[in-house]
Amino acid sequence: MQETAIFAGGCFWCMVEPFETMPGILNVLSGYTGGHVPNPTYEQVCSHTTGHTEAVQVTFDPEVITYKQLLQIYWQQTDPTDAMGQFQDRGDNYRPVIFVNSDEQRQLAQQSRDELAASGVFDAPIVTKIEDAKPFYPAEEYHQQFYEKNPRRYAQEHEQRSAFNAEHWGKGDE
Repeated sequence: MQETAIFAGGCFWCMVEPFETMPGILNVLSGYTGGHVPNPTYEQVCSHTTGHTEAVQVTFDPEVITYKQLLQIYWQQTDPTDAMGQFQDRGDNYRPVIFVNSDEQRQLAQQSRDELAASGVFDAPIVTKIEDAKPFYPAEEYHQQFYEKNPRRYAQEHEQRSAFNAEHWGKGDE
């Protein structure tokens, strides 16, 4: 049995590794979702004219890792107080969104967001949206598993995210 989850949290390059390295994850695909143009290219999404955001589609075995556990991983990869981008990546195509595939996912995402807001981890309001999943379009091959293909560039892109994690969650490169 397998399920999918879709998370947008800024540049998809930095969103793959935290999920892909967990037991029970079957596949993590970088791509685009939430927009109105079928099969957009990276250049089109970056033009801010398609309505898409960069996201990852996580295929997982719910008997090994739960959707609730995926939500915990997601929160610890994003700045949920920043609605218009993540870290050095600015614009609506980098906005944080949890795209839900079912009523159960919506309920769990809302509960998780409420728990995070009540936790006191952040002083500012949690602004991450929860939206219905829309068609997901895989990104070009050179974007897939970027952390493995381009480790130096990935390290540069991931630097601010790591510092943020250390400050808010007490850990760096996770």
